[in-house]
Amino acid sequence: MSIKTILVSQPKPEGEKSPYFDLAEKYKLKIDFRSFIHVEGIDAAEFRTQKVNIPEHTAIILTSKTAADHFFRIAKEIRFDVPDSMKYFCISEAVAFYLQKYVTYRKRKIFYGKQTIEDLMDVIKKHKSEKFLLPCTDILRDKIPATLEEHNVDFTKACLYRTVASDLSDLEDVYYDILVFFSPGGIESLVKNFPEFKQNDTLIAAFGPTTANAVLNNKLRVDISAPLPNAPSMTAAIENFVKDVLKKKK
Repeated sequence: MSIKTILVSQPKPEGEKSPYFDLAEKYKLKIDFRSFIHVEGIDAAEFRTQKVNIPEHTAIILTSKTAADHFFRIAKEIRFDVPDSMKYFCISEAVAFYLQKYVTYRKRKIFYGKQTIEDLMDVIKKHKSEKFLLPCTDILRDKIPATLEEHNVDFTKACLYRTVASDLSDLEDVYYDILVFFSPGGIESLVKNFPEFKQNDTLIAAFGPTTANAVLNNKLRVDISAPLPNAPSMTAAIENFVKDVLKKKK
């Protein structure tokens, strides 16, 4: 076995520093990046069928920058002027700072957790009297609404965007030693674009149990898994695998 080419099913990292770039240089690998999925916003007409009344909410829970983009987009489309009194509860500090694109940043109305819904709950619990809106995708992880329900938070889900398969037809005759996936949506895109795909010697790397399950459910093989105790990141998992391959060659 020889590992020379890797396709990562995500956009290319911005800037010059990335563990992927270091990996490529260290082991003389060709690593390409390509989004297998992309986001499309739903229009105002489809949003209205959900019968969600945005003005009756006093706070917004934002789990990503994408959620923020589509909340303000749909607000504009339905001609809703977001009041200055609206409170924002963001999954991370990065999302909170991103809000400056849309609102004047004031500490008294923007709150954030460290990175997970559990972290954010510590903040939300101090504001239980608010009526929360949760802008989300059509494939929102159950864990987020389940955690809010578990703590009796008064919230409404609003599906504002959906994740769809990207057109990958230009990759039809391209071969990679490793395909790297981070979500079930990426696997579904692979199967949708290439219904006759046969894994054969192609290695599949899957991040997280839900991604791994999607691989197996499509009768494919998981060769590289992350996160693991000895590989907390995908790049670490790939590096461990490459090292093992090189050892066997000696």
